Amino acid sequence: MLDFDLAEMYEIETRALKQAVRRNLDRFPFDFMFQLTKDEWIEVITNCDNLPENLKYSPNTPFAFTEQGVAMLSSVLRSKIAIQFNINIIRAFVLMRQHLSDYKELKERIEQIETETNIKFNDIYQAINYLLQKDKQEIEQTERKRIGFK
Repeated sequence: MLDFDLAEMYEIETRALKQAVRRNLDRFPFDFMFQLTKDEWIEVITNCDNLPENLKYSPNTPFAFTEQGVAMLSSVLRSKIAIQFNINIIRAFVLMRQHLSDYKELKERIEQIETETNIKFNDIYQAINYLLQKDKQEIEQTERKRIGFK
Protein backbone atom coordinates (compact mmCIF):
# COMPACT_ATOMS: atom_id res chain seq x y z
CA MET A 1 0.00 0.00 0.00
CA LEU A 2 1.16 3.51 -0.68
CA ASP A 3 1.68 6.07 2.06
CA PHE A 4 -1.17 8.39 1.07
CA ASP A 5 -3.68 5.51 1.18
CA LEU A 6 -2.43 4.47 4.61
CA ALA A 7 -2.55 8.07 5.83
CA GLU A 8 -6.19 8.22 4.80
CA MET A 9 -6.88 4.88 6.47
CA TYR A 10 -5.21 5.98 9.72
CA GLU A 11 -6.87 9.41 9.46
CA ILE A 12 -3.63 11.38 9.59
CA GLU A 13 -1.80 13.59 7.11
CA THR A 14 0.60 11.95 4.68
CA ARG A 15 3.26 14.36 5.89
CA ALA A 16 2.84 13.11 9.47
CA LEU A 17 2.99 9.49 8.34
CA LYS A 18 6.22 10.04 6.40
CA GLN A 19 7.67 11.96 9.33
CA ALA A 20 6.90 9.09 11.72
CA VAL A 21 8.48 6.60 9.32
CA ARG A 22 11.63 8.69 8.88
CA ARG A 23 11.97 9.00 12.67
CA ASN A 24 11.76 5.20 12.98
CA LEU A 25 13.63 4.00 9.88
CA ASP A 26 15.26 1.17 11.81
CA ARG A 27 11.78 -0.39 12.23
CA PHE A 28 11.21 -0.47 8.47
CA PRO A 29 13.71 -2.72 6.66
CA PHE A 30 13.46 -3.06 2.89
CA ASP A 31 11.04 -6.00 3.08
CA PHE A 32 8.65 -3.83 5.16
CA MET A 33 8.81 -0.58 3.21
CA PHE A 34 10.61 1.12 0.34
CA GLN A 35 10.37 4.44 -1.46
CA LEU A 36 9.34 4.40 -5.11
CA THR A 37 11.82 5.78 -7.62
CA LYS A 38 10.76 8.56 -9.99
CA ASP A 39 10.42 6.09 -12.87
CA GLU A 40 8.29 3.70 -10.77
CA TRP A 41 6.10 6.60 -9.61
CA ILE A 42 5.60 7.80 -13.21
CA GLU A 43 4.59 4.27 -14.19
CA VAL A 44 2.09 4.12 -11.31
CA ILE A 45 0.65 7.48 -12.40
CA THR A 46 0.22 6.32 -16.02
CA ASN A 47 -1.39 3.02 -15.00
CA CYS A 48 -3.71 4.26 -12.24
CA ASP A 49 -6.52 6.59 -13.23
CA ASN A 50 -7.99 7.14 -9.77
CA LEU A 51 -5.02 8.87 -8.10
CA PRO A 52 -5.77 12.26 -6.58
CA GLU A 53 -4.61 15.14 -8.83
CA ASN A 54 -2.51 16.81 -6.10
CA LEU A 55 -0.45 13.60 -5.67
CA LYS A 56 0.31 13.13 -9.37
CA TYR A 57 2.48 16.24 -9.48
CA SER A 58 4.06 15.97 -6.04
CA PRO A 59 7.86 16.36 -6.06
CA ASN A 60 8.24 13.55 -3.47
CA THR A 61 7.77 9.91 -4.37
CA PRO A 62 5.59 7.85 -2.01
CA PHE A 63 6.58 5.08 0.33
CA ALA A 64 5.24 1.62 -0.47
CA PHE A 65 4.48 -0.69 2.46
CA THR A 66 4.19 -4.46 2.58
CA GLU A 67 1.76 -6.12 4.99
CA GLN A 68 4.50 -6.34 7.62
CA GLY A 69 5.20 -2.65 7.08
CA VAL A 70 1.54 -1.80 7.58
CA ALA A 71 1.58 -3.74 10.85
CA MET A 72 4.76 -1.96 11.97
CA LEU A 73 3.29 1.39 10.94
CA SER A 74 0.33 0.83 13.24
CA SER A 75 2.74 0.53 16.16
CA VAL A 76 4.65 3.71 15.20
CA LEU A 77 1.74 6.09 14.61
CA ARG A 78 -0.05 7.84 17.47
CA SER A 79 -3.59 8.12 16.12
CA LYS A 80 -6.49 6.33 17.83
CA ILE A 81 -7.20 4.33 14.70
CA ALA A 82 -3.55 3.21 14.49
CA ILE A 83 -3.74 2.05 18.10
CA GLN A 84 -6.93 0.09 17.33
CA PHE A 85 -5.27 -1.47 14.27
CA ASN A 86 -2.30 -2.51 16.39
CA ILE A 87 -4.56 -4.06 19.04
CA ASN A 88 -6.51 -5.94 16.34
CA ILE A 89 -3.29 -7.22 14.76
CA ILE A 90 -2.08 -8.57 18.11
CA ARG A 91 -5.47 -10.20 18.73
CA ALA A 92 -5.30 -11.81 15.29
CA PHE A 93 -1.86 -13.25 16.07
CA VAL A 94 -3.13 -14.65 19.38
CA LEU A 95 -6.07 -16.30 17.59
CA MET A 96 -3.75 -17.74 14.97
CA ARG A 97 -1.52 -19.22 17.67
CA GLN A 98 -4.58 -20.77 19.35
CA HIS A 99 -5.71 -22.27 16.05
CA LEU A 100 -2.23 -23.68 15.45
CA SER A 101 -2.21 -25.36 18.86
CA ASP A 102 -5.71 -26.75 18.19
CA TYR A 103 -4.46 -27.97 14.83
CA LYS A 104 -1.51 -29.70 16.48
CA GLU A 105 -3.81 -31.54 18.91
CA LEU A 106 -6.13 -32.50 16.05
CA LYS A 107 -3.20 -33.76 13.98
CA GLU A 108 -1.96 -35.91 16.87
CA ARG A 109 -5.45 -37.37 17.36
CA ILE A 110 -5.78 -38.18 13.64
CA GLU A 111 -2.38 -39.91 13.67
CA GLN A 112 -3.49 -41.95 16.71
CA ILE A 113 -6.71 -43.01 14.96
CA GLU A 114 -4.74 -43.91 11.80
CA THR A 115 -2.41 -46.11 13.84
CA GLU A 116 -5.31 -47.88 15.57
CA THR A 117 -7.14 -48.33 12.27
CA ASN A 118 -4.03 -49.69 10.54
CA ILE A 119 -3.59 -52.26 13.33
CA LYS A 120 -7.24 -53.36 13.01
CA PHE A 121 -7.06 -53.59 9.21
CA ASN A 122 -3.82 -55.54 9.47
CA ASP A 123 -5.58 -58.06 11.75
CA ILE A 124 -8.50 -58.34 9.30
CA TYR A 125 -6.09 -58.79 6.39
CA GLN A 126 -4.26 -61.58 8.23
CA ALA A 127 -7.57 -63.31 9.06
CA ILE A 128 -8.72 -63.17 5.43
CA ASN A 129 -5.37 -64.54 4.23
CA TYR A 130 -5.62 -67.37 6.77
CA LEU A 131 -9.13 -68.28 5.55
CA LEU A 132 -8.02 -68.15 1.92
CA GLN A 133 -5.03 -70.39 2.67
CA LYS A 134 -7.30 -72.82 4.55
CA ASP A 135 -9.69 -72.98 1.54
CA LYS A 136 -6.74 -73.67 -0.80
CA GLN A 137 -5.56 -76.51 1.43
CA GLU A 138 -9.07 -78.06 1.50
CA ILE A 139 -9.37 -77.80 -2.29
CA GLU A 140 -5.97 -79.44 -2.77
CA GLN A 141 -6.92 -82.25 -0.43
CA THR A 142 -10.23 -82.99 -2.25
CA GLU A 143 -8.55 -83.07 -5.67
CA ARG A 144 -5.94 -85.68 -4.67
CA LYS A 145 -6.29 -89.16 -6.01
CA ARG A 146 -6.95 -91.74 -3.40
CA ILE A 147 -4.37 -94.37 -2.91
CA GLY A 148 -5.34 -97.90 -2.22
CA PHE A 149 -8.42 -100.09 -2.89
CA LYS A 150 -11.70 -98.66 -3.97
